[in-house]
Amino acid sequence: MIEISNLTKKYGELVAVNDVSLTIKQGETLGLVGESGSGKSTLARLILKLIEPDSGRIDYQGIGNIRRECQIVFQDPQNSLNPRIRVGEAIAEPIVIHRLLPKSAINDRVAALLEMVKLPIVYAKRFPHELSGGERQRVGIARALASEAKFLILDEPVSALDVFIQVEVLKLLKELKARLGLTYLFIAHDLSVIGYLSDRIAVMKEGRLIELGDKKAVLISPREEYTRKLLAASPRF
Repeated sequence: MIEISNLTKKYGELVAVNDVSLTIKQGETLGLVGESGSGKSTLARLILKLIEPDSGRIDYQGIGNIRRECQIVFQDPQNSLNPRIRVGEAIAEPIVIHRLLPKSAINDRVAALLEMVKLPIVYAKRFPHELSGGERQRVGIARALASEAKFLILDEPVSALDVFIQVEVLKLLKELKARLGLTYLFIAHDLSVIGYLSDRIAVMKEGRLIELGDKKAVLISPREEYTRKLLAASPRF
């Protein structure tokens, strides 16, 4: 679905993404792991065309409208949701912006999206602060799906949640992927979380892609010492 070739992004003397080449296959979950500052979020912003690379290219296959069909679910839904508007309005916003439905059909679509992420329809009338962290993250997922997205970047989507809620949200993401035929780029620093959802794993360090392979190969017999250190630091390995 997405082919990245020799992508580089600099901020002054800092090379945030350094000559990265990578493919994301349609229907897969590619896990992207690395420590803070490794370049993961910069790569995500480049894919979404929120920033432009200094060199290299990104080719999109089967994606006609990048702004609509490529969406992101952020780490902290408290910051990504407008506290002044109700949940239903937040979910409806992408539908309105992209003119996907007539006004008369929007409420039904919002209700269907809430049901899809396993939230009661009455939550459409609530404000974000009236929801728990896990519920707000479900709203963030519903909002990302509202634009009929094909590809989701999940940027540390469960790291701000407690362990039980993490599991529930990860299960939901897996169910939605199967139900809707989605493709994910799942960014995290915890390899146990990455291992639960991913088909392949890519490891970044200091802007470079240093390891890439099938999930089992990377988790069981990683080539790089850096990857082994990440495994050792994961609390559930």
